[in-house]
Amino acid sequence: MFRKRLAAFVLLPLLAGAAIAADGEPDLIFRKSTVFKLLTPNDKLATYAIDDPEVEGVACHYTVPEKGGLAGAFGVAEEVSDISLACRQYGPIKFRSKFAQGDVVFRERRSLVFKKMQIVRGCDPKRNVLVYMVYTDKLVEGSPKNSTSTVPVMPWGAASEPPRCGDWLKG
Repeated sequence: MFRKRLAAFVLLPLLAGAAIAADGEPDLIFRKSTVFKLLTPNDKLATYAIDDPEVEGVACHYTVPEKGGLAGAFGVAEEVSDISLACRQYGPIKFRSKFAQGDVVFRERRSLVFKKMQIVRGCDPKRNVLVYMVYTDKLVEGSPKNSTSTVPVMPWGAASEPPRCGDWLKG
């Protein structure tokens, strides 16, 4: 009985952590080793790409440190909050639905249970610019480390007038 409760206590947070992952997996672009480790995986920097699920024509690239060693090899290392972000328009921008300021674009677990990275989106209606921010938070305490990237909503191809991001804000 004790083993079943212990297993439930250990597995439930793991399953809850998996539930906060984004619907689609990010695309790994490349990894570079930063710290050599002789018998275990190296520490690395990894660059990933995601498409904004609600704004067609915008992609974000982010770089995260990935711990090596035994904890990194088993996926139990708590990753640091040093994440860089760059978002760009790569085609005509089309809004799929209305969104609120600070809506989550992508979310990923950064520790076994309590820490997650989030990329959120906002709109600067005065300048017609999408604003993306990446940060990490914990159950008890987050990190002030963050990165911001902006995407001016511009015409693409034969389109003469780009959409206005302010028209797609909720409320």
